[in-house]
Amino acid sequence: MALLDSTALLMLIDPTAKAPLDPKTGKPVERCKERLEHLTDTLSQAGTKILIPTPVLAEVLVCAGASAKSAYLAEIQGAATFQIVAFDVKSAVELSFLLDGDGKAAGKKRPGKETWAKVKFDRQIIAIAKAYAVKEIYTDDRHLGEVATLNGIATHHIWDLPLPPPKKQGELDLPEPEDSDQEDEQ
Repeated sequence: MALLDSTALLMLIDPTAKAPLDPKTGKPVERCKERLEHLTDTLSQAGTKILIPTPVLAEVLVCAGASAKSAYLAEIQGAATFQIVAFDVKSAVELSFLLDGDGKAAGKKRPGKETWAKVKFDRQIIAIAKAYAVKEIYTDDRHLGEVATLNGIATHHIWDLPLPPPKKQGELDLPEPEDSDQEDEQ
């Protein structure tokens, strides 16, 4: 199983979403939506379910605005490859384990300018991932990626996703050239 964070999901469904910045170039990730579409196609063809945690869904719907909420929800629920998963009892137990001990696995220190609300959402997302045995998270969020890695979940950043292979050029359907002998006879 794989999991998308809110930015990755927004890139897929919101035509106005702005690509995250590639830290290597400082510029928006090139062909971001195409990378994510290629990823979802590849995972779907491999039979891998893509989980959408309810905290991610909430973030996406907040970004959607009133007019697009129902369309976004319908698109997510209508995609066979996506599965919306709730922060349930199993997730709550996983979160409690994350918060036990020294807190490293939960990312207890609030990094940089992160708000506590964001840190709590990230912890819920990781707890859901652990509860559902997610192997990979796709994100542009470094903090979420760090906490996922600390918890044994592979992290893939949007800027590192491969571009889709170039489309094969089909044969052109050109009209047959006119026979030049007929022109000479006239």
